[in-house]
Amino acid sequence: MKKTMILSTVILLFISILAGCEGLNDYSTNPNHQLRFSVDTLSFDTIFSTVGSTTKQFMVYNPNEEALKIESIVLANAGKSGFRMNVDGRKGSSFQGVDVWKKDSLYVSVEVTVNPNGGNQPLVIEDSILFYTNGVRQSVLLQAYGQDVHLIKGGVTFTEDTTLTADLPYLVYDSLLVAEGATLTVEKGVTFYMHNRASLIISGAIKAKGTQEEPVVIRGDRLDYIPANVLLPYDRTPGQWQGIYFTASSFDNEFDYVIVRNGVSGLTCWESTPERMKINIRNSQITNMDGNLLIAINCRVEASNSEFSNATDATLALIGGKYHFTHCTIANYQRLATRNIQNPCLMLSDNMKTDEEETVFALQQAWFDNCIIDGSFSADSTRPYRGEILFLTGNEQMEQGNDEAFNYRFNACFIKTARINNERFINNLFIKSPSYLKKGTDEDVYEYDFRLANDSEGIGKADRSVSEHYPVDRYGVERLTTSTGPSIGAYEYVYQEEDKDDM
Repeated sequence: MKKTMILSTVILLFISILAGCEGLNDYSTNPNHQLRFSVDTLSFDTIFSTVGSTTKQFMVYNPNEEALKIESIVLANAGKSGFRMNVDGRKGSSFQGVDVWKKDSLYVSVEVTVNPNGGNQPLVIEDSILFYTNGVRQSVLLQAYGQDVHLIKGGVTFTEDTTLTADLPYLVYDSLLVAEGATLTVEKGVTFYMHNRASLIISGAIKAKGTQEEPVVIRGDRLDYIPANVLLPYDRTPGQWQGIYFTASSFDNEFDYVIVRNGVSGLTCWESTPERMKINIRNSQITNMDGNLLIAINCRVEASNSEFSNATDATLALIGGKYHFTHCTIANYQRLATRNIQNPCLMLSDNMKTDEEETVFALQQAWFDNCIIDGSFSADSTRPYRGEILFLTGNEQMEQGNDEAFNYRFNACFIKTARINNERFINNLFIKSPSYLKKGTDEDVYEYDFRLANDSEGIGKADRSVSEHYPVDRYGVERLTTSTGPSIGAYEYVYQEEDKDDM
């Protein structure tokens, strides 16, 4: 009896398997039954030579009511173009007899590596994946742009004076160190692509000499778009690389027409002395950091015609030392932070606390002329020294200012804070924010443009005697020759024609 039951079970199982296999070889041979693809062209943004790309995928669909057997899937120029493919988890350049059941699909993943081409201009690399089904050939075009670079990998230290030219971009994988006593000169048009966690560490000096037409650019190396938002490039997101650090021995640094964006931190000036210039920043943009944008401890920093914008922590954190900012836009409307914004955009302090001790540094000078200091914090009209400015001092009386220990001045600035009656605040605008051309909204796809809009306050409100020393803004706009100038901030106001579609 027991043997009979076992035999019956085996027979039933065999019949079940046969039933399940019914139709496995029932493939359509109709040439009109074709595949469908999620893309016609799979495009990669610029790929650095010898460095592998990110992986991109597309879907292959069988929209028919019958199964299809793909006779072959072939990478047309395998081994020559630099493209590599993976079909439903299998690597290779050619596959035969691939089944796609009715109303089913499969994944194709693609990567690419670009061979050096010996030039500074990107070149187009193309290939195709060919699909043969029922005698019909279909294809998906693969397309990428290749760019040669100087690869800096494994940690590189410049121990002697060095000049970098713009013959090719520089891809920094780890750290680039300028040793004490050495000067790194960066010529106009140079671009640094910084890999994840890469940093510039300056113990000597860096002199970055860009121009309006050919600035020096220091940015992350992700050139593609965020998968969840095909309109948002990684280049607009913070935290792509580590930051730039000026050690205690570093002095006489210069940034002229330099753009630094999208790091964890921006410029960090370690504890030093205000008796020598730490860095002079002119006509530059430091923007979009996932920590502090610029922090300086007992240093001397000067900045003019420059934008400091968008940070998860402070935009400017100045602790002791001597500082002078003229015609700068200091604004924080960070919308892609990894956590809540922690601090107002401008912090002035005369002390630094650690777990072990508190060190006091005299704030010998913190002067702001014709600057915008603005952000998403409330102006808090009931309390002075709040909103987008914060004074951190162990003695509250110092908030009123002290020529020796807490010496600050705001002249003809636009400050989002409560109205302050203090002789150190001269001809300023308070409480409101200026109106900008773009403030990083979803509609702007997180793109910012801190030039003043037509209806903004601050137009024509700058101290002209100061502007005479800075007659042209970062974009080359004359400050003193227009009927509306000079305006507060890094950018001189230019009338914007209204879009007729918006009228």
